[in-house]
Amino acid sequence: MSADAAKRGPKGVPDVVLDWGPANFRALLIGPDGRASEQIDTPEGIQSVADGDFSGLLARTLTPWRQRRGPLSIVAAGMIGSRNGWLEMPYVPTPASPADLAAAARRLELEGGDTVTFLPGLTHRAARPYPDVMRGEETQLVGFGLGRDITVVLPGTHAKWARIAGGRIERFQTFVTGEIFSTLSRHSFLAKVAAPPDAPDREAFARGLAAARDTDPSAGALLTRLFSVRTGWLAGKIAPGAMIDYLSGLVIGWEFVEAERGGWCKAGDTVAVVGDDELVALYCRAAEASGLAVVTGPEDAAVRGALAIAALV
Repeated sequence: MSADAAKRGPKGVPDVVLDWGPANFRALLIGPDGRASEQIDTPEGIQSVADGDFSGLLARTLTPWRQRRGPLSIVAAGMIGSRNGWLEMPYVPTPASPADLAAAARRLELEGGDTVTFLPGLTHRAARPYPDVMRGEETQLVGFGLGRDITVVLPGTHAKWARIAGGRIERFQTFVTGEIFSTLSRHSFLAKVAAPPDAPDREAFARGLAAARDTDPSAGALLTRLFSVRTGWLAGKIAPGAMIDYLSGLVIGWEFVEAERGGWCKAGDTVAVVGDDELVALYCRAAEASGLAVVTGPEDAAVRGALAIAALV
């Protein structure tokens, strides 16, 4: 169905929350308690959908659930609503409340009776040099809760720092930390030397954090410090099996340095770290090394947020 056929969705609790990204498809079946009770994962991401047949792929994949529940009410957030996805959704400007996000949601009616309600993204227009954007992380923020004024850190390929104030998402900033780490660890000089560690090297990670926080002017900025991964190996100070964890500490630590300089936090503040993978623990350690107190959010914050927004549509 074309974008012109989209319309606002009705009130009601969805049967399915959809996380459909560029490389992977994930659907979560929502139980009576509002929590995910079952999950379907496939490698059929947005980029692999032939001829834009999103509705056909979705219908085939969710057949087992449809046979049990009948026509499904589905809520979709994130990159499926991007320019390269199924239906390009707008970016709601900050500051934004859950009601603001719900007001921009759109609904498609599909053959067979299924409906898909697409949630919008979020934009911070005051960012420089161009407006910043997020798709999907806004559901994590809503799922974490907007009742407390606090800075929230969302680790990921493109990590987000967001300020919650007055019950709204006030502003945010993106750090491409995860992408920098992935690119360097796989495609730079590190890939030829570094050895996969047998287990996470906490000491190497801590050394990377310390290297990021070194205030001596001779340490330079990030482009200089990154080379210390190689020079540390050449000097016999960093073993091949420790290089990846050292790099991880360095780039995550530098993210916190930049965040402090940007006014997102200062020593003694409390920040929240919200996510559902091993990055949460690494970011908590980086926050503590920066003199910050840390609270964490629920692992299913994205699902909770998607349901909370959908309930207002």
